[in-house]
Amino acid sequence: MLGSPGEEKLLLGNEAVARGALEAGVCVATAYPGTPSTEIIEALAAVAKRTGIYVEWSVNEKVALEIAIGASISGLRALCCMKHVGLNVASDPFMSLGYTGVKGGLVIVSADDPNAHSSQNEQDNRIYGMHSYIPVIEPTNPNEAKELTRKAFDISERYETAVLLRLTTRVSHTRGKVTFRELRKPMHKGKFNRDLSRWVLLPINARKLHSDALNRINQIAKDAEELGLVELFPGNDEVGIVTGGIAYLYVSEALNRIKPEKRPTLLKLSLTYPLPEKVVEQLFTMVKRIIVVEELEPFIEMQLRSLAYEKGFKGTIEGKKYIPRILELDAHKVLKGLSKALSLDISEKRHVDLKLKLPQRPPTLCPGCGHRSTYYAVKMVSKKLKLNAVYPNDIGCYTLGFFPPFNTADLSYSMGSGLGIGMGIAKSTDQVVISFIGDSTFFHAGIPALINAVYNKYRMIVIIMDNSLTAMTGHQPHPGTGFNAVKDKAPVIRIEDIAKASGVEFVKVVDAYSVKEIMKVVEDAVSYIKERSKPAVIIARRPCALWEYREKLIRGEEIVPYQIDKERCTNCGICVDYFACPAIVRKDDEVMIIESLCVGCGVCAEICPVKAIVKVKNND
Repeated sequence: MLGSPGEEKLLLGNEAVARGALEAGVCVATAYPGTPSTEIIEALAAVAKRTGIYVEWSVNEKVALEIAIGASISGLRALCCMKHVGLNVASDPFMSLGYTGVKGGLVIVSADDPNAHSSQNEQDNRIYGMHSYIPVIEPTNPNEAKELTRKAFDISERYETAVLLRLTTRVSHTRGKVTFRELRKPMHKGKFNRDLSRWVLLPINARKLHSDALNRINQIAKDAEELGLVELFPGNDEVGIVTGGIAYLYVSEALNRIKPEKRPTLLKLSLTYPLPEKVVEQLFTMVKRIIVVEELEPFIEMQLRSLAYEKGFKGTIEGKKYIPRILELDAHKVLKGLSKALSLDISEKRHVDLKLKLPQRPPTLCPGCGHRSTYYAVKMVSKKLKLNAVYPNDIGCYTLGFFPPFNTADLSYSMGSGLGIGMGIAKSTDQVVISFIGDSTFFHAGIPALINAVYNKYRMIVIIMDNSLTAMTGHQPHPGTGFNAVKDKAPVIRIEDIAKASGVEFVKVVDAYSVKEIMKVVEDAVSYIKERSKPAVIIARRPCALWEYREKLIRGEEIVPYQIDKERCTNCGICVDYFACPAIVRKDDEVMIIESLCVGCGVCAEICPVKAIVKVKNND
């Protein structure tokens, strides 16, 4: 991340964004972790003390953006990062930000996830830019991500507007050569100057600020060429191709493979909202047909159609007629679409079809994960009590409870929705609602829902799966972890204290490895909610198994795995079919433990009815 001007390094797209922010003199950087955006803040946190910048993992994206806005309107440069669905959480201040604008440069990174690699949807956040009058900039590769990040801060300050830097998974997680420029020294102290007509969004002020926002975005559209946010590559055909972001690379590769006799004119947009008016009008005079290549929504295509109508362009504009609207693009999809659009025959195959029938490999909870033992205990209680249970779930590692044998994720929408939707089901049915939520997610969006459950007396059980980290995105800290983004010691905020302060009367903390204890507490909770018609909270606590395993290795602690005592084993299959630890498998009709995968948690030994699972003996 740190290096001399002119030096070249191989960086992830996200790391390149972090470098670009440093070169721009960023002072404050905030985020909530979410794939594919997480590495940006991790990279900045790693150098924060050496560069003198402030970096934090905030409790959610709304708070993160509000902190960045506060820094910006005090004159400092700020960066706020999130995955695409995180902008939904931050959308309230984001929409108002489009009206007020900024002072110090403010860049907001939205890392979108076409193909939903690690997300619940494929939403296209370029539309948020149009909705809020905030310009959208899209890089095509890591070096461009660095350069455009640096440039975005300058644009932000010049026009006093926030800038939405839209990445996609393929850009965020691609490595590429990045050329370093000189680091700009960040400001460390700003000053907030009162401007009541701008920062206080009363209706009388908002009406004027709406007009100001429109004027800003229209000016950026006119200045796009001067800002270096658009490139026009003239061809010798009456067809033009308009593209931007990662799709530009696919278009370039497709054209090189097709090698049409007449090469289309190519318009590359780094600014995808607003459309650069002058160069688009120039394109209208050069071609009679325009093909738009972009991932997900017809965002550029829609703007082009509108501008074509306004400017009297008589040619045709097509895009999604040939380019898929779902999933991420690749060179072959674009090749296929352009060949069809240009009426060219493709004889080449994309790859050799080996027709292999590979077994399915669904994701699974790690060996030693406390979520597994918690789900197992809940399912055993449900069977024992013959509960007609519904299991609303949430976003995190524990969503993997969806898969057999647990089947404890009847729904999963968004952060905190396991509680909110669970309340709706509890109010609408006679079924026992057992909602699952993680510790980081609880701090992010679960607290208001829990307060609502208490206030409106919802008859439901809330199980908070506390592994003491934001584990799924790579072990980032949260208010219950005990340290912050730069590894300084921080206060530990206890979930049980929040639950009690919210008015929950039934609050129990259990060891996630103790199946018997969890079963007893869940049974008590079922009785409680039926008698009292109030929510019950169970906190199943055990640090993330991967984190613990690594820490033990660092401390030099011996990790003693378990094995099957074949003389005792009856091959009942409980450990394989009901507990489903990936370290326990069947081989030649016998159960065995893969010792290299076993982390020595011992939960399988507890649930074995014949005590056939024992620690590996030390032969020394």
